[in-house]
Amino acid sequence: MSDASPAPARPTDHDGPAPLDSLVEAWLTLPDVAEELGTDVGKVRRLVAERELVGVKRGERKTFQVPAAFLVTTDEDGTQVLAALRGTVLVLSDAGLPDVEILRWLFEPEPSIGTTPIEALRAGRKHEVRRVAQTVG
Repeated sequence: MSDASPAPARPTDHDGPAPLDSLVEAWLTLPDVAEELGTDVGKVRRLVAERELVGVKRGERKTFQVPAAFLVTTDEDGTQVLAALRGTVLVLSDAGLPDVEILRWLFEPEPSIGTTPIEALRAGRKHEVRRVAQTVG
């Protein structure tokens, strides 16, 4: 019999009070995103496929949802997907992170930037965030 205890399971799903739910303040379903952007769900699905948006299946019905923080509203342009998100998601994907870990990384405080990466991206600090993202993995 081995003295080694099994490694803790990595979360792959976010039902109930999972850690990701405590990090992400608000979630949107794809129809909600479409409504916010003034487009159709098919276009939102393409945004997900093109890595403009990233999300997870969550909730009782396991619906695909994305963090509301990925959308920004300006007086000039209305509501849009955060432009700096895609490049950062691609850097993290290239480092081998699955979507759930990408979301966790974006929403957990990052000491080297002094805030969460998503807040830094929303504040226009994409170069700093991507520099740190390149060290992940």
